[in-house]
Amino acid sequence: MSEQKLAELTLTAAELTGRASTHVLRFDPPGFTAHPVAATAFLAMRAEAAKSGIDLTVASAFRDFDGQLAIWNRKFRGERVLYAADGSVLDHANLDEPALIAAILEWSALPGASRHHWGSEFDVHDRAAQPPDYKLRLMPDEYEAGGVFATLTQWLDANMARYGFFRPYDAERGGIHAEPWHLSFAPVSVPALAAMSVAVLDTALDDSVLGLATVREALPGIYARQVCLVADAPAQLIHTAPNGLA
Repeated sequence: MSEQKLAELTLTAAELTGRASTHVLRFDPPGFTAHPVAATAFLAMRAEAAKSGIDLTVASAFRDFDGQLAIWNRKFRGERVLYAADGSVLDHANLDEPALIAAILEWSALPGASRHHWGSEFDVHDRAAQPPDYKLRLMPDEYEAGGVFATLTQWLDANMARYGFFRPYDAERGGIHAEPWHLSFAPVSVPALAAMSVAVLDTALDDSVLGLATVREALPGIYARQVCLVADAPAQLIHTAPNGLA
């Protein structure tokens, strides 16, 4: 794929916020939905990882607005556990609405604000490294030295850039917590991030989002923290066709 073609990977406002899925396709096997260009690069990387005994598996890829909304509303209603930044459990009954929304945002994106709407994001693990009956948690300790996916982390560190991927949540920045399992395909995600704005996000929101009035009051801050506080993609990932896309 040429540099010009890579530069043309733009999404509409509805696609950016998960209100449309016209930019993604289903890939079975191995079983995920993603932007086709991102998926092509991921599948090439997956094939390469298999040569090293790694079964690079997707836990989550594209997620539409309604999927993110279901997570948000269940947490808002107290139907799912809420965690503080340190991982301790919060008492839903003791939180007023602003505190409740802040608690949800510790570990979940606002509907419309998730990078998973773009089709460029992949939460990954190594199925081959998992013991029988292992319950995947997607927590940092699984990917650190001594963790079940430590070898996967090392392999991705050495190889993912050749396929156009980077980690947008590589460290704590005051927004989304560090997520070593979250890979982003730069040729799609970089122009998507540039096209996002508070106004674009606001157009996706409606009364289906519980706590909407409070969310709208806090929206500039939510956008600044959840959307903008990410690692910059290395320039070579944006301007060069990744492996498998030449």
